[in-house]
Amino acid sequence: MQEEIEAFVEALRNRAVSEHTLSSYGSDLRHFQFFLKLRKRSLRSVDHICLRDFLNHLHERKLQKTSIARKLSCLRTFFDFLVREGRLKSNPAELISSPRLPKKLPVYLSEREAAVVVELPRGTALKDLRDRAILELLYASGLRVRELVSLNDENVDMLQQLVRVIGKGRKQRIVPFGEYAGRAMAEYVSERDRLGLANPDATGQTPLFVSLRGRRLNARDVQRLVERTRLGLPSGRRLTAHTLRHTFATHLLERGADLRAIQELLGHASLGTTQKYTHVSLEHLRAEYEKAHPKAKRND
Repeated sequence: MQEEIEAFVEALRNRAVSEHTLSSYGSDLRHFQFFLKLRKRSLRSVDHICLRDFLNHLHERKLQKTSIARKLSCLRTFFDFLVREGRLKSNPAELISSPRLPKKLPVYLSEREAAVVVELPRGTALKDLRDRAILELLYASGLRVRELVSLNDENVDMLQQLVRVIGKGRKQRIVPFGEYAGRAMAEYVSERDRLGLANPDATGQTPLFVSLRGRRLNARDVQRLVERTRLGLPSGRRLTAHTLRHTFATHLLERGADLRAIQELLGHASLGTTQKYTHVSLEHLRAEYEKAHPKAKRND
């Protein structure tokens, strides 16, 4: 099975799938490979009964439904690849239904909380200016972290306040950002250039966001930055970069933005993915109604 896994991963890499996705798929398939070894089964002997046995094995190990659903999705894609390559005649995972997942509403910040977070870095040193620019841009554009750290100087139009993003599936989109983010980015870039840290990388591109030594920041660097900012919130609530993406979309919707426009800005392939924010907006409206209307609730 190792040969098939390597061929599958290489095919995904040729489609420019992210390293994070490649790592997750590789881990899931190694887990399934180990399971087959325990059951003394070969890859070609796998049928839907074997797959149900694997899912039961995952349930017994107390894995969350989301993890089980992800592993099943990985196996469907893997077996599809093997069928296309002529290595298998059919996909046994097609007969297996995904576990029903609980619907989770996106977690987001209030406008006041968002302002506190993005304004937390207040110094004039390069690190403070860079961190402020990152936070402002995340909230102003709704970029994914991996999209943000992949930005080069060439992708940013400071005059028009636009960024050109390479999103999932190597799809390009243009995303605007506002004056606050524009000002923060201009101050950071000016200081970065003054310190001589605007250097092309191995591809000849100049990374937009760099460390104090001039290397391109990675996704984990940005995640750590965002996690630190939660200390500035009165609630001290958990905060991730994706929370700022959810906040961006929710605030746009609450202020009347069209759902399809939000879909384009977020880079969602399906409008259904974006529609979860309508539920967030309705929850917000209900909370405001119950807080303000004198007959929203009985007092007895």
